[in-house]
Amino acid sequence: MVRSSPVVVVTGANGLVGTAVCRALVERSAQVRAVVRRAASAPALDGVTEHVGDFADEGLARAVTQGADAVVTTVHPMGSSREVQHRVGVEGTPVLARAARDAGVARLVHVSTAGVYDRSAGVGDVAEDGALLPEGSGDYPDTKNATDAALAQVGGLTTVLVRPPAIMGAGDTSVWNTLRPQEIRNGERRVNPAKTWAWVHVDDLAALIADVATGAVATAGDAERGPVAGGTTPVIVAGEPATWRNYFGTVADALGVVPEWTDEPVWTGQLLTDRASGWGWAPRVSLAQAMDELREGLTTRA
Repeated sequence: MVRSSPVVVVTGANGLVGTAVCRALVERSAQVRAVVRRAASAPALDGVTEHVGDFADEGLARAVTQGADAVVTTVHPMGSSREVQHRVGVEGTPVLARAARDAGVARLVHVSTAGVYDRSAGVGDVAEDGALLPEGSGDYPDTKNATDAALAQVGGLTTVLVRPPAIMGAGDTSVWNTLRPQEIRNGERRVNPAKTWAWVHVDDLAALIADVATGAVATAGDAERGPVAGGTTPVIVAGEPATWRNYFGTVADALGVVPEWTDEPVWTGQLLTDRASGWGWAPRVSLAQAMDELREGLTTRA
């Protein structure tokens, strides 16, 4: 049984997702061991203790996992070379997972991505058992898929692969609130407005992760009711339905640029969140709220 004040290790605690997870864990009375590579970069929150170093270092991994109840891994160097993504994700993350297993940690919650699924034109709706993209689909999906597979090979843990799509939320490192709008500002404006734009707000994502890590979501023999004890369980987490017209249109309007709408065949299905719902999760941030936050941030930075 998880303690009333569980100890949870969070890697990448200074990132967009990691910071939100630390905040959600503290709200649930957890003690957080925040692993960061740069000193004084962990969230300054009561209950958060900073640990500086590389989580893939076996010595650090053993030290931070001793006496912990759960581990949350949020690090994947998206945009880096394939070699770096492989080293950090595929090779590094299992080092921490093995240390967690050896320390008797009950749960490992890994932030994967819905980007591992085939969402090409005509595929339709996608659930956790949807077809994964084949090797050769790109550095990011290839290495994320390989990381998930490597973690599934680490026995003796209850592992949850949380699979979000585009993650909304304000922050300098936010892909969808900051980096992607910069690309649109710089001229990348061609997109089919009817294409599904699957998304989730970082606060809603963090809420599910924190509930799983603290044991608020009980294990079950059926993955539709909870993580399978001793197994590896993927779970999709996504907000309400949206299209690229919603996202791209909001960004373009805020930046004062004109989209270049296209009409090629695109994916128009949805990411199904029945499993997450069965675990007691529901998104609280609406599409309108997320777009308002996005618009406000872009207008402020303009």
